[in-house]
Amino acid sequence: MEVTTMKITKMDYAATGAFSQTIADYLAQNGKLKPFYNRFPTIAAFEAQLQEKRFGQEQRQVLHRALQEQYRSVAEVNPKVQQNLDLLLQSNTYTITTGHQLNIFTGPLYFVYKIITAINTCKQLQAAYPNYNFVPVYWMATEDHDFAEINHFNLFGKAYRWESEQKGAVGRFTTEGLEQLLDELPEQFPVFEDAYRNNKTLADATRDITHSLFGEYGLVTIDGDHAELKKALTPIVEKELTENLSHKLVSETSAQLEELNYKPQVFSREINLFYLKDGLRERIVEEGGNYKILNTNISFTKEEILQLAKEHPEQFSPNVILRPLYEELILPNLAYIGGGAEVVYWFQLKQVFEYYKVAFPMLMLRNSAMYINRGNASRMHKLGLTPEELFKPYLELKKYLSSQLHEEEISLEAQRQTIDAAFKEVEKLAQTIDQTLVKAVAAEEQKAHNALQMLEKKISKARDSKHEQTFKQLENLKEKLYPGGSLQERHDNLLSIQANNPDFIAALVDAFEPLEFKFTILEEE
Repeated sequence: MEVTTMKITKMDYAATGAFSQTIADYLAQNGKLKPFYNRFPTIAAFEAQLQEKRFGQEQRQVLHRALQEQYRSVAEVNPKVQQNLDLLLQSNTYTITTGHQLNIFTGPLYFVYKIITAINTCKQLQAAYPNYNFVPVYWMATEDHDFAEINHFNLFGKAYRWESEQKGAVGRFTTEGLEQLLDELPEQFPVFEDAYRNNKTLADATRDITHSLFGEYGLVTIDGDHAELKKALTPIVEKELTENLSHKLVSETSAQLEELNYKPQVFSREINLFYLKDGLRERIVEEGGNYKILNTNISFTKEEILQLAKEHPEQFSPNVILRPLYEELILPNLAYIGGGAEVVYWFQLKQVFEYYKVAFPMLMLRNSAMYINRGNASRMHKLGLTPEELFKPYLELKKYLSSQLHEEEISLEAQRQTIDAAFKEVEKLAQTIDQTLVKAVAAEEQKAHNALQMLEKKISKARDSKHEQTFKQLENLKEKLYPGGSLQERHDNLLSIQANNPDFIAALVDAFEPLEFKFTILEEE
């Protein structure tokens, strides 16, 4: 098989026009944002983070046991993954974590980009700090209950959707119904066939997928929906139920961000916890001293719910405000890798971490990329455009192409003058022979002028039509690489590229420089 070579182009995130001002200011290390994070991620800054992060041997053993149990669902664990699982027992091993929902078939491309950012960060840290071990971790958002966000993906211009009546935490969903979706696909994709046909839950299937795609890079996938792991959350649950602690702290931080004209990304509630059972994940609210589970008849007294927190912490599920704290409690983690919106909401959480004396991880923007296949690269070059120019709005690019295509106004004036001169000679000759012929000559001259004018219009129209084809090509190219006016990575699926380029993931691993904080363009040559 022919090896696909890539041309790599890097550009500033701000230049893409696709990222918020908050992210632009963070990457520029604007001093206004400094109070809302711990350290800006550089190779050198990791040294202090390594010293600050505290993670005891007992915590490591709990983590290792839970992961070993979870990996029993994988038929054959990759030796590199098993090595990383065992390294987590050592006091000099730390993690770099990213997290995402359980999108079917991996969902949009940025799911893959997040994980490769974590993998490559570990590689760079291993080279810089050889006395430590670094393990890339993917945190599965198994407790998320927004099924509508994960039940679809786009492949080759068509949307595929998993229909299911199941409720509650999506990680506990059975894979029933996914086999019909597999049958609808234009071809078979073994990684997904195996995962969805041979696993009972979406969590197990997703672990299988990430293991198949990234096992050779040592990626460890963790599911926080685990009774032993949840024990670490018990003291936080008690404070949350009795003092509304995180709400007070996050509201204060959010107000500070707003004063600096930074829009908070997430909304805090008085109790940032859900009640979690099979088929159910609903908010906990306090009313008149009792704790009610929304949209159910379930309620607890204060004493009952605090007892439940001690005996069954697994029945409590943190929302977006407390999940990051939970992650950092159960992982020896140094940095969290997220998309633009994620990095921004972590800014709202720093006071919560400070209160609980948990090291605030370094916040890393995941790598973003645009992939230009050979066909689209050819179209781009024919239009005389560079990859960077493709981020400009369509109308701006159309105006630019118009200026490049501009030619002098089509005019047959010179030919008209030649005809005039010719007919004047004919008219002179006619006068010498028969004066009555002069009118006939004038009539023929007018016909010639009319024909010339008609030809002039046809030629102009043909040229304009040719330009319209160029503009249509531009419109199609923009839609391919910037679908629906959004970044490709937010719409297209891994299979849309990997089906034609099986080495796509390896190409991303070669191209991504996580701590460079540049947008990456991969162009097939």
